[in-house]
Amino acid sequence: MLDAALKEQLAAYLQRVTLPFEIVASLDDGESSRELLGLLQDIDAMSDKITLRTDGQDARRPSFTLQRTGATNSLRFAAIPLGHEFTSLVLALLWTGGHPPKVEPEVIEQIKSLDGDYNFEVYMSLSCHNCPDVVQALSLMAIYNPKVRTTIIDGGLFQAEVAERDVMAVPAIFLNGQHFNSGRVTVEELIAKLDTGAAARDAAKLSAREAFDVLIVGGGPAGAAAAVYAARKGIRTGIAAERFGGQVNDTLAIENFVSVMETEGPKFAAALESHVRAYDVDIMNLQRAKKIVPASEPGGLITVELDNGGTLKSRSVILSTGARWRNVGVPGEQEYKNKGVAYCPHCDGPLFKGKRVAVIGGGNSGVEAAIDLAGIVAHVTLLEFGEQLRADAVLVSKLKSLPNVTIHTMAQTTELTGDGTKLNGISFTDRTNGEAKHVELEGVFVQIGLVPNTDFLKGTVELSRFGEIIIDDKCHTNVPGVFAAGDVTTVPYKQIIIATGEGAKAALSAFDYLIRTPEPVAEAA
Repeated sequence: MLDAALKEQLAAYLQRVTLPFEIVASLDDGESSRELLGLLQDIDAMSDKITLRTDGQDARRPSFTLQRTGATNSLRFAAIPLGHEFTSLVLALLWTGGHPPKVEPEVIEQIKSLDGDYNFEVYMSLSCHNCPDVVQALSLMAIYNPKVRTTIIDGGLFQAEVAERDVMAVPAIFLNGQHFNSGRVTVEELIAKLDTGAAARDAAKLSAREAFDVLIVGGGPAGAAAAVYAARKGIRTGIAAERFGGQVNDTLAIENFVSVMETEGPKFAAALESHVRAYDVDIMNLQRAKKIVPASEPGGLITVELDNGGTLKSRSVILSTGARWRNVGVPGEQEYKNKGVAYCPHCDGPLFKGKRVAVIGGGNSGVEAAIDLAGIVAHVTLLEFGEQLRADAVLVSKLKSLPNVTIHTMAQTTELTGDGTKLNGISFTDRTNGEAKHVELEGVFVQIGLVPNTDFLKGTVELSRFGEIIIDDKCHTNVPGVFAAGDVTTVPYKQIIIATGEGAKAALSAFDYLIRTPEPVAEAA
């Protein structure tokens, strides 16, 4: 089942298992069950701490549970966890076998203290690069708290179940039979949703922190680079990030970051955080900024107010909040989001196997999405507002060669239609003659670019007509002590490598500001 390289890698990992546990498989006579059995037999042969049983009675077949000897914890995979989920499998084996996770001890204690009856089911696809974070978070919770039961389900393997529950985007989490969350979510976010008092406690801890010299708001490539460069100057550095890695987490392939031949977004994001953690940086994850209050006088403290009610203070601030997917802004988009309307073809494409979908957007992202989807779905309709596709010529040529793709240029999307439960079509106007058209389909993938995350800054720092933070060549904003970097700014060419360079520049500029701006006597006392 596993090739020689993966076997060697897995065998090395399983040497870290210290506690005995069982793998209990529920199988039938199908090909998928034979594949899973082969995988589990390979794993069983690699460690004397692991015992494989094939007498499982779960209704989902194929599936398997990981069960510590004498424990009541419940973690089940209704999947053959390879592809993007191979790492999730390895970690689940290690954690079940007693190897400690690389998670803050405080998080483990929060998991153990959750009190309730939590039966989680998470639907994923093996090609989804956002799913492993969710799978690993829920696996960890099931292993460390017997009141949490987790079942990981491959939507491609159990398509009838996916259709019955109208799962049209992954990862999709159900809790005690009811839909709980869609999209990427961390273990800290899950705990916060289950433990309603966590936000208030977190806010109090944040407000009690000592003022920073440099506080970075946003944890994407620009924010990470700024944190590293600031910390290397030996000044007190903090970084408050809603999601470390930012939009990079939603990027599949990265092949143009110089010196890194090829990587994937989630791996790159994890590397960013790992690099920042190598320095003396106070990392505050899951924090969304609500407001910036400038200092009352030069050199004074700037206040960052957070959504959870906490506040942070700093002598300088670097804004690197990045950007988010741009919405089409037509009727039906919000109503049918995750019910046929999707934004990540790599994550959700497999859920539309054999169905009809549309892609809105004729740039590189849109055309790449259409090419990718054409190999999975029955038919792709691509809509482009302009006179011609804006993607690279080689991509356009590839798209036009595909037999199951229809291209409409000069097409203005007017509505995403549905039956009240899920999407069933897209309406658009032919801008050449004003004719209204409608295409019946099951999915729409929106690929029309990004919008800067600056809503909380209106009235504080100067913004362009596109909502970007206006900066000079040294990343200064119009507010003393406030700098900005990355995709959230007016700097052209929204690329990862440019964002990292801008983050480094912003940190150097902030340091220069600090050494040239004395602190007010009253605040320094």
